[in-house]
Parts: sequence; structure tokens; C-alpha cells
Amino acid sequence: MSILLSVENLSIAFGGLKAVDDLTFEMNHGEIYGIIGPNGAGKTTAFNCITQFYKPNAGKILFDSKKNGVMDLVGLKPHQVIGHGLVRTFQNVELISSLSVIDNLLVGAHIAFKSTLPEQIFRLPRARREEKQLRERAMEVLEMLDLTHIAHMPATMQPYGYQKKLELGRTLMMSPKLIILDEPAAGLNEVETEGLINIVQSVAKDLNCGILLIEHDMNFVSKLCNRICAISFGKRLAIGTPDEIKAHPDVREAYLGKSDEGGDVDG
Repeated sequence: MSILLSVENLSIAFGGLKAVDDLTFEMNHGEIYGIIGPNGAGKTTAFNCITQFYKPNAGKILFDSKKNGVMDLVGLKPHQVIGHGLVRTFQNVELISSLSVIDNLLVGAHIAFKSTLPEQIFRLPRARREEKQLRERAMEVLEMLDLTHIAHMPATMQPYGYQKKLELGRTLMMSPKLIILDEPAAGLNEVETEGLINIVQSVAKDLNCGILLIEHDMNFVSKLCNRICAISFGKRLAIGTPDEIKAHPDVREAYLGKSDEGGDVDG
């Protein structure tokens, strides 16, 4: 398998605190990859560096862009990163309350519009064609998420589980090569979590889209991820399969906790 994302010696400090310290890992096309660690380990800071919301002090972020092949994302603006095929969600669901479900999806495709503002205002032919194509794409995404029945309903009046799926759907509107998910299972019940696992697996397999995620629910991570990178205080502890990570002594001590008998750690 070819490499989709390679993070090399990534570091960032805030004042005297090194939030991410010489972090290195890589993931493949179509792989579901997890980053775990205790609170304050630097997980979200690493994500913010990868997406260029934060500018790292050192390191490279090499990404197999859908535009230019392998390139270093460091120094780009966040919207430029999105244009190269790397998109993300956030811990808190951010939907526009005044818009319907399908229109919230279309917001996620705003940089895909090629028509000018005057063309859109006056509904000229190119603008109409683009809107028609993107609405068709939005319905395909809603079908993938099993949300077509609420397409024209207010987005923020939907159950929380639907809103979380809708946020994932918004990332799919850009036909990404890599989606970064920040605690996607937070606030979901068991049934909703199982449904999300199935959707993420389908996205990775059917669209050959890499998934990089942070999640505190170890059961969720273990069921979903091909490999996991465990970090603590911004430094990498171990990389391996879910079973290898669960058994790793440094990870058990720093994140999962040691059982009294020294056996397997509960999820």
C-alpha cells in the first residue's frame, strides 16, 4: 500500500510547553488510523498542525495531494489544505441552524464552486449546472449516511446522532483523500456508535479514503482502526495494531491503566 500521510518529527511549543514533541508516524491510502493518549497528550494539537490551524515549529507533513502529488503541507493556509483533499471535523458539531440538512451539506462544498459571485446571484447557466451537480452529490452522500428522509428538514432539530453523521457527510462533499475525525463517537449511544463504525468503514473501503481519528472510547478505536499511534506529553509511545497497543506496557501505564492482575486492559 502507498503512503497517504507522513508526519515527520513534528514539534510545536506554546511558551515553554512542548505540546507536540518530535512526533513521527505515517498512514496508507484507505487506512483507518487512530491516535490515542490521555487528556493533554497533544492529540488535538497534532491535528491542528496537520490541518495548518497551527503552524509547527519543526517537522514535515507530507501528503499525497489530489492536485500535486506528494507535498509538504507546512506553510499552507487551512483552506488550501482542504483544496488538496484533506478535510476534518471538530469535537463540537457545527451546523447552521437556519439551513436544512442538504443545505448544510452544500456549505461543505463551497470551495468546489467555480462560478463567480455574479453568476450565482443572477442564476446564470454555469451556476445552475454546478448547483444541480452538487445537490445530486449531496443526495448521494445522504443515501450513504441513511439520511435521505430528512434531507429538507432543519439540520439542528435532528437527533444528535444524525447531526454527527451530517458533519461527517459534509466532509464527503469535497471528495477527500483523507478525513480527520476529532472524537467522532463523543456523545453517541451504543447503537449510534455501531452505526458510525459501519459508515466509517464503508467510506474508507468504498471511496479509498483514509481516516485519521482521535477518540477516547478504546472499544470504538479497537473495532475501527487498522493501526494506532499512542502518544503522551506530545511524544510517541508506540505504534501497532489495537491488540499490540493494548498490550504495550508504556501505553497501559500512560493511557489505558494497568489491571490489578496485569492481564488484558478493558476497553
